[in-house]
Amino acid sequence: MSREEKIARTFVHLADSLVDDYDVIDLLQHLTLSCRDLLDATDVAVLLAYPGPDLYSPVPCDPSPALAAVLDPAARQGPAVDACRTAAAVAPGPLATAPAAWRDFTEAARRTGYTHAAAVPVRLRRDTLGSLLLLSTGDGPLPPADLRLAQAFADATALGLLNARPAGRPHTISEQLHDALHSRIVIEQAKGFLAERDSLSADDAFAALRDHARRHGVPLTEVARTVVTTGRLRPPTATGN
Repeated sequence: MSREEKIARTFVHLADSLVDDYDVIDLLQHLTLSCRDLLDATDVAVLLAYPGPDLYSPVPCDPSPALAAVLDPAARQGPAVDACRTAAAVAPGPLATAPAAWRDFTEAARRTGYTHAAAVPVRLRRDTLGSLLLLSTGDGPLPPADLRLAQAFADATALGLLNARPAGRPHTISEQLHDALHSRIVIEQAKGFLAERDSLSADDAFAALRDHARRHGVPLTEVARTVVTTGRLRPPTATGN
């Protein structure tokens, strides 16, 4: 499949959030995986805003040890926080010359091998829901065309999330994202169970959960709860697993 075809498929998948019963976790997971596949970025994470001073990452992306070490400081300072605060892309260049205000984030990122960091806001007009953090171990920064594509993906995601908010209920999106944070726990548990039982990698275990959810039209979190409570991808009354 060509890069252009992959880009088109990503926009089609993000558009699925405009229909009823889309899954927030699956949407955000697809966003990060697509960016990692299509952009010149080593690791990608979504960090979302919720009432409080820090961002948080709700996506069970099975981060590499390097990304896992960066997510906590990235929620408090750095390009993801600045992109969310300003509703504009942040691409400052090499981490070696990053702003002093990013000290904790920069130290963690450079210690784990990242050389460049950028972020784009997940926003639509006045609503900023968070940001998309893009990390690289390469010699150069993210190309401008990749940064623009990342922003387009982030905008499409925000459009879907905000479109799903019923009129007159301004806090619904915050509630959805808060629920997504808690959903991460059960998805991680189910993913770990399948990985151990079937000798799968974490990515393959997540793919099994996601593919089952899509095939049967069931929310990803519901599939994960079934695995955690029954040890099966399907309820005990169904055949197979």
